[in-house]
Amino acid sequence: MDRTRLYRNGVLKAEGFPIDDVSDHIGDPSVVVWFDLCSPSSADLGKISEELGLHRLAVEDALHSDQRPKLDTYDSHLFITVYGAKLVGKRLELTEISIFVTKNALVTVRESPNFDIDAVIRRWDANAEMARYGVPYLLHGLLDYVVDGYFDVLQVIDDKVEALEDDLFEDNDADRLHIQRQTYEMRKSLVRFRRLAVPMREVVGSLLRKGVEMLDPALTPYYQDLYDHTLRAAGWTDSLRELVGNVREAHINQQGFRLNDIMKKITSWAAIIAVPTMITGFYGQNVPYPGFSQPLGFWTSTAAILVASSILYLIFKKKGWL
Repeated sequence: MDRTRLYRNGVLKAEGFPIDDVSDHIGDPSVVVWFDLCSPSSADLGKISEELGLHRLAVEDALHSDQRPKLDTYDSHLFITVYGAKLVGKRLELTEISIFVTKNALVTVRESPNFDIDAVIRRWDANAEMARYGVPYLLHGLLDYVVDGYFDVLQVIDDKVEALEDDLFEDNDADRLHIQRQTYEMRKSLVRFRRLAVPMREVVGSLLRKGVEMLDPALTPYYQDLYDHTLRAAGWTDSLRELVGNVREAHINQQGFRLNDIMKKITSWAAIIAVPTMITGFYGQNVPYPGFSQPLGFWTSTAAILVASSILYLIFKKKGWL
C-alpha cells in the first residue's frame, strides 16, 4: 500500500492522500511531501518522474533490483540505494530501498513489504518538532532506522558465534556437525551483509560532505552520529567474519587432533597385539624350546604374553595414547 504525508512549515497537515495530488502541493516552498511506493510499476514511477523531474537513469535503477548501496547526484535531486536487513530464522532477508531526495520531497521505493515503513513513521513522530528541518530530517530518520536494523542483525549473529565457541569443546559428534554447518551458514550471511554494511558508510559520508549545501547546521551532529554508527556496523561485521573464521579454523584443527588421537590408539593396540603374535609365532616354529611338548611351555608363553602386553598397555596409558 502506498503511503503519503504532507508537512507545512514543519507541521504534519495531511497524510494518506492520493499520489496524483502531489502536483498540487509540490510548488509550495513551505511544504515537504513524502510518499512511499511498494513494488511500483514503471507507469507509477513515470508519473512521479514527471512531477519531480527525476533523472531517467535513477528511475531505471529504482525499477531494477540488486543495485549496490550508493548515492548518485543529479541536477535536481539525489538518488540513494540502501538495504533493510533482518534475520528470519537462519536466513538473512534483505529489502532494497530506493530513495529520491529533492528540495521539498522524499520518495521511497521498496521492492517488497518486508521493510517496516511504519516503524520509520513512528520514529519521525517521536521527534515531531524536528520536522521543521524538512527533507534532511526525514531522510535521517529513514537511514537511522536502516542502520539500527544492521545492529539488530549483528547482535544475533554475535550471540550465535559465542554459542558456537562454547560448543567448540563439547565432546559430541552431533555438535561437531552442527558447528561445521553453522560456521558455513554464518560466514555466507556475513559476506552478504558486508556488501551492504561497508558501502553504507560511504553513502552517509557523502551526505555529510554535502552538508554545507543541503543540511541545516542543527542536523549535522545527527548525521555525524549516523556516520559513526555505520563505521561501527562495518567494523563489527569484519570482526564477526574474523571470529567465524577462527571458530572454523579451530574446528578443523580439533578434527586433526582427534584423528591423531585415533591413530595413536590404533597404533598402541596394534603394538599390544603384535607381542602375543610374535611370541606365539616364535613358539609355533617346529623346533625344541624350553618346555617343548610340556605344560610348562604353554604356561610360560601365556605368562610372557600377559606380562609384555600389560607393560605396553601401562606405557601407552601413561603417555595418553589410550
